[in-house]
Amino acid sequence: MRWRWQLALVLFFLFIASGAGGAPCTTANADCTEWIEVAGEPSRVLVYRTYPLNIKNDAISRALIMVHGQGRDANNYFRHAFGAAFFARSLENTIIIAPRFASNHGANCRDTLSDKELNWDCAQSPEGWRVGGHAVDNGKISSFDVIDEIVAKLARKHAFPNLKVIVIAGHSGGGQFVQRYEMTNRVHDQLGVSVTYVVANPSSYAYLDSLRPTRSAVSSEFAAASPGYMSPLPAKPPEPFMSFPDARNCTTYDSWPYGLNNRKGYVAKITEDQITKQFASRPTTYLIGELDILPLYGFDGSCSAGAQGPTRLARGLAYGKYANEKYGAKHTTIVVPACGHSARCMFTADPALPVIFPKLE
Repeated sequence: MRWRWQLALVLFFLFIASGAGGAPCTTANADCTEWIEVAGEPSRVLVYRTYPLNIKNDAISRALIMVHGQGRDANNYFRHAFGAAFFARSLENTIIIAPRFASNHGANCRDTLSDKELNWDCAQSPEGWRVGGHAVDNGKISSFDVIDEIVAKLARKHAFPNLKVIVIAGHSGGGQFVQRYEMTNRVHDQLGVSVTYVVANPSSYAYLDSLRPTRSAVSSEFAAASPGYMSPLPAKPPEPFMSFPDARNCTTYDSWPYGLNNRKGYVAKITEDQITKQFASRPTTYLIGELDILPLYGFDGSCSAGAQGPTRLARGLAYGKYANEKYGAKHTTIVVPACGHSARCMFTADPALPVIFPKLE
């Protein structure tokens, strides 16, 4: 893979040298960032972006919002998305935005915060940034409000009059974020621009009811591909989805962010019925790494996540099946060959490129 990145850099700088106009900002440093105030408050978040958000740009017809993982390394995710855009030949007509959910709250989260920069809870909890929790220093603003603000800016015609589609993508912790944002945000139908969602390798999903997957929810092809993590099915396999048998001992399995019970703040402002309708109707793709079968890199080993399957691969395959078979969604599941828990591998792989850079009508 290293030669591919080296070739990409050489070709890109040849592209710049050729004098092509409207070249994107290319480096993940201060030159490619700007601050966004959220929900009318002076509090703000930092975003990396390839083009300014407040300058008219007729060339932009597609936007990609890339949400980082638990490491809050928006600069690296900006690089991943930029590389993917280059491979997809979409740099000139796509604006890439990678927001940073910085945290100086918790034993392992010691980001340096700038003046008025929002501070987020980085824990795996209902109040964490990954699932729509509110800022530690401003209870009026949730992490989902940040994306609401960004998509609203993109949809305003004075800056991007030819914008046709916004893709919101995230990997790992960012995948958790995008999956919950897809079902709970209230701006999707108000923008006048098509929005699609790409959920890559999250540790868990929000289920809509008390059903959880059994071994039958994952095809034998993928169970066999990962020896040791799934035992063979019995002669009479169980139904793919059944009431969770250990609910008495795992009392949080159906509470937010694993289910819809006990929601607060942003995600509690709409009913379960509305969440269900939004979930089923919104275009969503699950990108699942074929080799994402190890409990590493922030893997959620709680009983609530374990109720969804033993590995990220199993959980993703089961959830895609659940969305379509139980709720009539037309979501797409793509297993990305030879990728484990790596955002760069996932988003620059050939099967992912047409998903995060959809063809424009």
